[in-house]
Amino acid sequence: MRILLVGGNVLDSQTRASRFGERLCRHLRLRGHLVELILPGAALETKVRAPLLRGWLAAIDQYVLFPMKLRSVAQGFDVVHVCDHENSTYLAHTGGVPASVTCHDVLDIAIAEGRVPEHRGTTSFRTRQKRVLLQNLLEAKNVVCGSWKTSRELASLGENDRQRRIVIPDAVEVDAAAITPDRVAAARRKLGLSEGERYLLHTGEDRWYRNRPGVLRMFRMIRERSGGGLRLVIAGPPLTRELREFVTANLPQGAVIEVHSPPDEDLWALYAGATALLMPSLYERCAWHIAEAQSCGCPVITSNRAPMTEVAGPAALYIDPRDEAGAAEAIAAKLDGLGSLRAAGFENAKRFDPDVVFTDYENFFKGVLRTRRVTDVVVAANEAETAVEDSRGA
Repeated sequence: MRILLVGGNVLDSQTRASRFGERLCRHLRLRGHLVELILPGAALETKVRAPLLRGWLAAIDQYVLFPMKLRSVAQGFDVVHVCDHENSTYLAHTGGVPASVTCHDVLDIAIAEGRVPEHRGTTSFRTRQKRVLLQNLLEAKNVVCGSWKTSRELASLGENDRQRRIVIPDAVEVDAAAITPDRVAAARRKLGLSEGERYLLHTGEDRWYRNRPGVLRMFRMIRERSGGGLRLVIAGPPLTRELREFVTANLPQGAVIEVHSPPDEDLWALYAGATALLMPSLYERCAWHIAEAQSCGCPVITSNRAPMTEVAGPAALYIDPRDEAGAAEAIAAKLDGLGSLRAAGFENAKRFDPDVVFTDYENFFKGVLRTRRVTDVVVAANEAETAVEDSRGA
């Protein structure tokens, strides 16, 4: 197949779309397909250095020049796939070439619809999500959803009975050979952790739904209930001033260790050496950190709500993120036995193996072409959603 992928805008913070597009491109090429990845915003912005001007030029490219380029380039391909629903407007600019999109989540749309009381967003944000992105997603003929939760929520926002929709999770790529005892020991020494000293790990961007304040409050109570000595490693962006003030006022010096955006190899070692991943998220987009942790042999403690339950499966300790005292009590009581989750975690993480995930994408694209060329009949959403599961069980 000849597949054209549309990645994230070069000046936007769409790191998810960029990384996903690059991985999808690489794995499809390894399978013998002709694949090209193009990025909106790249035509003009590299010609100047002034940030403001670069932003304006990138916007012109993104909304004016890139759609024209896409219509032209797409004619040399069998399928066009938009790697992130934030760019779903490009589905209308493929010049008749069959198009599809990956909808990783609908959290921002749910926020715009007023379904998330913790977060509202600006007026312009809500308008774009509801009038532009949601409309494009509802009109899309071929959609890959990152989770069953996303598929159900998208259906609840407005059904299209001619939409072919399946569920394929994000792939998790962990180099198991890089997680050696020496590397794990080196990661511990780097953080000042002695041999055998236990720590909980929290990782990811500093998003409101990641619940960092709740992580720190829970950790304080867990530490008190477990007799002290336990430490918390937070891997990601630095803590805010308010959170550091909380740590200073409520926890002993050194109880919380910050690791600012470690490279993958260091993060894998941190997973492997941790007592558990502590992820009491209020919401999540894909929750792939859970599968990544399990792939590294790290037990998982996470929220008892989707998509966390969907990703972690039977291999996690589930807690209510709203009941912080109850969660801390349950975690402290089971802290010594969390190692029993490791084997189940390894088994569960196989569902997110790149070979499994990108085989599903390959079959999805074949289905897009088969639908277009043979029958021109679009599979109903509820039938299409089971197609991947059926193929795996065959």
